[in-house]
Amino acid sequence: MNSIFDFVAFGSAIVVVILVLIQTRGASLGAGLGGGSSDGESVRRGSDLSLHRITITTVMIFALSLIAGFLV
Repeated sequence: MNSIFDFVAFGSAIVVVILVLIQTRGASLGAGLGGGSSDGESVRRGSDLSLHRITITTVMIFALSLIAGFLV
């Protein structure tokens, strides 16, 4: 039996994948796989910061829906 939590988890997983791919689009392949650059820390501003916060919120929704699905 599928619950609403399964649908929320599936939908949020797809959104997280899309958001992560959008964030790494401007980076090189090595940066997308964890290589990154050695220029030090970068500051997120503007739309990059908003996209980062939306990604974190969506990941939290995904995790909470998984936990709720196991408990119900």
